[in-house]
Amino acid sequence: MLLSVNNIEVIYDDVILVLKGLSLGVKEGQIVALLGANGAGKTTVLKAISGILKTEEGEVTDGTITFMGEKINGLDPEEIVERGIFQVMEGRRVFEKLSVEENLIAAGHTRKYRREIREIEEVVFGYFPRLRERRDALAGNLSGGEQQMLVIGRALMAQPKLMLLDEPSLGLSPLLVGEIFNIIEKINSEQSTTILLVEQNARLALSIAHYGYIMENGRVVLDDTVARLKDNEDVKRFYLGLTDVGKRRSYRDVKHYKRRKRWLT
Repeated sequence: MLLSVNNIEVIYDDVILVLKGLSLGVKEGQIVALLGANGAGKTTVLKAISGILKTEEGEVTDGTITFMGEKINGLDPEEIVERGIFQVMEGRRVFEKLSVEENLIAAGHTRKYRREIREIEEVVFGYFPRLRERRDALAGNLSGGEQQMLVIGRALMAQPKLMLLDEPSLGLSPLLVGEIFNIIEKINSEQSTTILLVEQNARLALSIAHYGYIMENGRVVLDDTVARLKDNEDVKRFYLGLTDVGKRRSYRDVKHYKRRKRWLT
């Protein structure tokens, strides 16, 4: 495993227990999907891994997180970035007053030489030609899709071994979502970048992932290969919106449904 999260608990403000003995692993070279409803704790998992949790009054109070065999929980976020983990946060958080190019250069601060920064920047522009066209534009003036391209491009500038992606489809048109997810697949295969993907659109996430975890109420309740998850009747019903006979079903219709006991075995 490139990344191992072992039985962690996370508490906010010394009171609120969000993650309750959660474990997961990410193998090198894979795209791993972390799925679940709003409030399941998916984003908290990413923040615990990247160290951002410490800046939000959160704390890993039990368990360990190891990356490349070394414990990283307790490290500051900048140390974790230097080790090769970069989180792309939900909400397209760009430096609005800086240009596209300045945003990219800022993310390349771990590179020692300007030549390296330029070379990586060309890789980013290769994946996102629109960013090359708008390299001098203020990031705050970009469209939502362009900003999503920029935050993923910024992550690439750090040349991470592991990229943490939080809801990359949020607020984008279906056409743009398809384009973004195609590029995520290319980054994984062509740059050998391992990806842990948090995404509410289970169908979309499972279309590009190799392995998947499903979270409910701060715990992992199911994990398996993507092929097996797609075949699982509970996954079809509650996460892919399909009944046993292949008809779509509203999430409202199943809100009251109590998950079967085998989810927790």
